[in-house]
Amino acid sequence: MYALNCSTTMQKHTSQPPHTSEPLSFRVGYPLEATYEEGQTKTFTMSNFDRWLHAVVGRFSFGLSPTALMYAYTDWLLHLSMSPGKRSELTEKAYHKAIRLGLYTLRSTIDSKTPCCISPLPQDKRFEHELWKRWPNNFLYQSFLLSQQWWHNATTDVRGVSKHHSDVVAFATRQFLDVFSPSNFLFTNPEISKATFEQGGQNLLNGMLNFIEDSEASYQGHMPVGARDYRPGESVAITPGKVVFRNKVMELIQYKPTTKTVYGEPILISPAWIMKYYILDLSPHNSLVKYLVAKGYTVFMISWKNPGVSDRDIGMEDYRTQGIMAALKVISEIIPAQKIHGIGYCLGGTLLSIAAATMARDGNQRLKSITLLAAQIDYSESGELGLFIDESQVTFLEDIMWEQGYLDGKQMSGAFQLLRSKDLIWSRMIHDYLLGKRLPMFDLMAWNADATRLPYRMHSQYLRQFFLNDDLAEGRYEVNGRPIVLSDIRIPIFAVGTVTDHVSPWRSAYKIHLLAGSDVTFLLTTGGHNAGIISEPGKTKRRYQITTRKRSDKYIDPDIWIKQAPVKQGSWWPELTSWLEKKSIKKAAPPSMGNSEAGYPPLDDAPGLYVHKL
Repeated sequence: MYALNCSTTMQKHTSQPPHTSEPLSFRVGYPLEATYEEGQTKTFTMSNFDRWLHAVVGRFSFGLSPTALMYAYTDWLLHLSMSPGKRSELTEKAYHKAIRLGLYTLRSTIDSKTPCCISPLPQDKRFEHELWKRWPNNFLYQSFLLSQQWWHNATTDVRGVSKHHSDVVAFATRQFLDVFSPSNFLFTNPEISKATFEQGGQNLLNGMLNFIEDSEASYQGHMPVGARDYRPGESVAITPGKVVFRNKVMELIQYKPTTKTVYGEPILISPAWIMKYYILDLSPHNSLVKYLVAKGYTVFMISWKNPGVSDRDIGMEDYRTQGIMAALKVISEIIPAQKIHGIGYCLGGTLLSIAAATMARDGNQRLKSITLLAAQIDYSESGELGLFIDESQVTFLEDIMWEQGYLDGKQMSGAFQLLRSKDLIWSRMIHDYLLGKRLPMFDLMAWNADATRLPYRMHSQYLRQFFLNDDLAEGRYEVNGRPIVLSDIRIPIFAVGTVTDHVSPWRSAYKIHLLAGSDVTFLLTTGGHNAGIISEPGKTKRRYQITTRKRSDKYIDPDIWIKQAPVKQGSWWPELTSWLEKKSIKKAAPPSMGNSEAGYPPLDDAPGLYVHKL
């Protein structure tokens, strides 16, 4: 709890918060003094008190800035008030929709096969059950969809409103309306009403128990129900290997070969540190690491440390030097005189691109090729995730991180859940708490619940230099005081985008064609940011498109490319290994695990220590 007292004592100011999570007691005045229970005293200015207040608000707003939202709505409302033509148009639309709904209601009471006024969007599965076609359920969901469509018309295409604010208002309004969807309530969802009648309310009792169980797990910081069955090193992340290097940022895992001979060039995988590394080494049947090892490649994987309060000042440059560059140095000691294939996933791919551009600028030729999996290089089209990124929102997040020293997984997941609220929030509430069922846990879902944190300094740099300013794509990103440019990269690139990616939209990933100075093989696969990448052979419903553009070829617009590129069935993983094989030298005996003589002996069995840190 906070104790507030007046003080006018002048002391030396500091903008750095204490590196501890113990409760504060304050003396308010100028300056503001904070004393932690352990006796450590730090002095804050009144402006830092504002930052602390924003951090407190952020705990209740899921890290979203109320000011940013109000600013967007003010922009929209003021311009709408000055647009009588738009308001007249909306009035006319409301009138016509009301007539359509009335006629549909009358006709559907006579003929149940009456065509609907409006159909849900293809991705909207809320009203698929047969019971929604009966009266009065059809009236409820048709009126809801018509209202939602009217509000979309009201919040878009208002002259003078900035595109960002228009997108924010449309998105926020849609989220608000989704709360009142008839599918979310017992007496307006026929599927729930039917289940309640047939089970005598047992479904609601089961749902209440599910809610209590989930709430308790969340409050105590435990994994969701069923996720504890997927522990790294036991049922997931079990590909044999050794940790051969460790520093304050990462562990480097070398995987044990399973073939008598291996390709000369090893592979270094740089995963994102937004989540833990083992998405690329899930269960044995869908582990990309296991698949590559079985194809005769020597694979190294970075396992990033989950940062805490003491890591608040770790920045992007630390991840480059102590992550990518340190790993390349160790691999070169274990397998000398060989170039290295780099694979980067999500933010790990962005970091790999930064490292590759820096190495190209400085004449370092250790990389043989680059593979980017759902990785953004250009952030000018960041999709709906960009709705949460503007100056107000970034400042708000910085204040949250300033107080904590990091951004935690729950705060990050709030934005991602809002992007897919129908699937991740409302459908779960209906299924788990109203129908009283449990979706079976599986490895990818359990991994998704194993959240990590992001250091204060690194995440602030990432938001400002990439999302806000797009410095990397526009040649302003500096390493060692000098800018780097992606066009310096001359080694071959294999880039993968996924069709329904909410994190790294495929058109954004496609922009590697505009930025890199090398041959680019681009592959677009079905699925989302995670499930599209974890696409092991045997998935017959998967499809992908792939082409290679030489440096001398003309650029093709992504909308034209998706219409022209041939469609292939199945997993895209064999395309990657086939591409790597053409870039690799002949096979030889596997290298040793680590190199004790060079100072890199095996330290621990994979998956190492860092993956277990909460």
